Amino acid sequence: MSKTVVNRFKDAASVAENTASALIKKLHDLLEIKPEIHLMLTGGTVGIASLAALNANSDRSGIDFGRVNLWWGDERYVESSSADRNALQAKNALLKNLQLDATKVHEFPSTDSGLTLEQAATEFAEHVNSVKPHFDIILLGMGPDGHIASLFPGKPEPTAGVWVIAESDSPKPPAQRLSFTYEALNSADEVWFVVSGADKQDAVAVAMGDNPTELPVGRVHGITLTQWFIDSTAGTKVFGC
Repeated sequence: MSKTVVNRFKDAASVAENTASALIKKLHDLLEIKPEIHLMLTGGTVGIASLAALNANSDRSGIDFGRVNLWWGDERYVESSSADRNALQAKNALLKNLQLDATKVHEFPSTDSGLTLEQAATEFAEHVNSVKPHFDIILLGMGPDGHIASLFPGKPEPTAGVWVIAESDSPKPPAQRLSFTYEALNSADEVWFVVSGADKQDAVAVAMGDNPTELPVGRVHGITLTQWFIDSTAGTKVFGC
């Protein structure tokens, strides 16, 4: 049975540090019972800060990251060397310091591929289908408008059965994105939202209110657990502090 847990912290740094600590423990527990796992990372300020906090946490040395498949919820369709790339930001914050299995690092294509956006989405969807990942944990940030990954308010729902989409007109630049869909995200055992900042308080209020599906953030839940790591400013309208 699915449940929701809200973890509240004083500021963004505390969100990042506590997300990192919880993730280390969860990865350790999973790897004790599974030969390999699938973890989806997120970009965004607090998402990357969480990876940096994990990098700084000495307890990470006990995790065999070579058995961890790494994915991203979405990616900007730009050059692989672009600072806009979530994967590059993750590499600089954490991944370059880990012993990884390169075959288990599943980056979205970049424009270096020479593919059109739609072709890149098709190619990556084929890769996902060949791997058939079962996502153990998905980390998701959230925009002030309530978007998650590159799933934005006002956009049509992806077709049933589709796990990867091309977004050619993101309201937040860069315009071209690749993203997992709601269906893919909802396949995860656990979904962890990492959210901070006063500009997120309206969207948080919707997500935790009576009509959460008004925004993309309210349309995603973990099969067993949905967990929030949220700071005091983002939670003001819900918790009053």
